[in-house]
Amino acid sequence: MLKKKLVALFVITSFLSSFFISNAMAETTFQPEKFPYTEMQIQVMPEFDYPERWEKDTPSLLVGQYGTFTNKSGQDFDGKVELAVPASEKGFQAYLVAEFPEDNKPEVQRPFDVDKEKGIISWKPSKAINNNESYRFVVEYYTSAVDVKDKRSFTYEYSNPTEIGTLDVIFYAPMEAKEITLEPKAPNNTKSEYGEELFYYQYKNVKVGESYNYSFSYQKDGFKSTLDAINEKQPPNDENHTGVNGTATDQISGGSSVSTKSSGDRPLIGIGGAVVIGIAIIIAGVFVYLGLKGKSYSAPKAPSSKAAIQHPKKQQGKKETKSISVDDKKELRKKLLTGKIDQETYDEEMKKLI
Repeated sequence: MLKKKLVALFVITSFLSSFFISNAMAETTFQPEKFPYTEMQIQVMPEFDYPERWEKDTPSLLVGQYGTFTNKSGQDFDGKVELAVPASEKGFQAYLVAEFPEDNKPEVQRPFDVDKEKGIISWKPSKAINNNESYRFVVEYYTSAVDVKDKRSFTYEYSNPTEIGTLDVIFYAPMEAKEITLEPKAPNNTKSEYGEELFYYQYKNVKVGESYNYSFSYQKDGFKSTLDAINEKQPPNDENHTGVNGTATDQISGGSSVSTKSSGDRPLIGIGGAVVIGIAIIIAGVFVYLGLKGKSYSAPKAPSSKAAIQHPKKQQGKKETKSISVDDKKELRKKLLTGKIDQETYDEEMKKLI
């Protein structure tokens, strides 16, 4: 009799243990449909910039996804966030994963993992995401999806795994590109003073599983990046531009706050009163035109562990100081150009490097 009771107790204990373990695992499993986005912005940027050691004569395609979702799972979430990426695509390089734990504070980069078989990038937030709490993040990656023939072309597809309140998709045409075609035709587009065209779409109340497909083609000579082309057209003068106050957005909308993001940092657009005229202003103008309400994000002050691998090794001694200063300034300029930091933040960070 005692033996039978012990056996029964063992079976019950095993069952309960399995039940609790399963529940514990469920709590840390990311289920996208339970984390709907209030907003998602996607920036698609062919030949915008190149990561270190990129294959020569191969156009890069940089994609940035900037999302804000809310935990609607009914419980606190302390697991890894997962996002679909084309990890098996040729030339894929995950460049950045970061979160925005506080408003008006720099983003904080997070360690991440890429599963090429599943096609996902995953990371663990710095702290648990409470039930009904919002979480903001950015993921940036490169691929070599641009096909080079008579014209250069690529396709981009986005299939959302959850509901999205507002979805913005922005395409940057490469600097000096001609015969640009984008299908479906963008309802809105604009051009910077340097000739770079931006095309943008906005979708509201996107349902789970809706898919968006785009085909982009253009004619272009050489493989110079947009950032290098802009720097050559208007070399930045970091010591002379500090008289301009306020953000690019402030100078367009009279102080209303809008924002966009992108990978890397952006070059300075000009000097004196024209220093912030360019891509950052154009993008800000896009959102003013559309009546969008953006959030102000700042750039990270240090590269993530994996992104850091992409930076070249610095020389020693006095040369090292100069090299670091030049590289850091270039990074800051990129961030300014793509709207990842505002003019005020750029000025403050630049002063630290001088």
